[in-house]
Amino acid sequence: MTTAVKKKAPAVAPKSAPVKAAQAKVQPPAPKPPVPKPAAAAPAAKAAAPVKPVAAPQAPAKPVAAVKPVPVVAKPVAAPRKHEFKVGDFVVYPTHGVGRIQKIDEQEVAGIKLELFVIAFEKDKMILRVPTTKAKAVGMRKLSSPDVVATALNTLKGRARIKRTMWSRRAQEYEAKINSGDLVSIAEVVRDLHRATGQPEQSYSERQLYEAALARMAREVAAIERIDEPSAVKRVESALVKKAA
Repeated sequence: MTTAVKKKAPAVAPKSAPVKAAQAKVQPPAPKPPVPKPAAAAPAAKAAAPVKPVAAPQAPAKPVAAVKPVPVVAKPVAAPRKHEFKVGDFVVYPTHGVGRIQKIDEQEVAGIKLELFVIAFEKDKMILRVPTTKAKAVGMRKLSSPDVVATALNTLKGRARIKRTMWSRRAQEYEAKINSGDLVSIAEVVRDLHRATGQPEQSYSERQLYEAALARMAREVAAIERIDEPSAVKRVESALVKKAA
C-alpha cells in the first residue's frame, strides 16, 4: 500500500509593510564666529644711522691776566683770659678744703681743649684738676675775709645746738655742713660736737666728724692769718675753752 506524500508548499515570508521615513525638519547648525587672523608684524624700523658729532669752533685763547698777590693780614692774637683765681692763690674746694693753685694747664679731652686749675692739697697729698669754666659751679671760692673769720670764731663761743633726732640723721647734716665749704657752718659743727671736761665722751663717729671739722677750719684760718696749722688749731680751741668757762 502506497502512501501518497503530499508536498508542502514553500513558506513565503510575508512582505513587510513599507516604512515611511519620518520627514523631520532638521535645523541647520549655527554658524561659528570668524576666527581673527593674527595681525601682520609691523616692519622693523630701520636703525638710525649714527650722527657724527660736529666739532665746535674753538674760541681764541684769552690772555691770562696777571694775578695780584693778596696781602696776608696777621690775625690779632687773643689776649689770655682773665680768671678770678691766679697761680699761687689759696682756694677752698668744698669737699677737700684749702688748696693752692700750682698752675693753669691745658688738656685736650675728646677733641676739645680745656683750661684746668691744677690745685695741690698738701695735707692730703692730692692733686685736683678743675676746669676753669666750672670752678664757680662746683663751689670753689677764695679764702674767707677777716670779717667772716671773726664771725666763725664768735660762733665757737656760742651754745651748742643739738637736735633731738637720730644720730644717723644728725651725722648727715654735719657732713653736709663740713663739705659745704662755708667757714661759719663748719664752725657750728665744731661747736656742737666739742666736749668740755666733765661732759660725756664722744662716740667714735662723733670724734671723727669733730676732728674733720676742726682740721678744715684750722687750715683756712692758718692760710688767712699766715700761720702754721698747729697754731691755728690752738686758736680755735682757745675760743672753745672760753665758751666752756
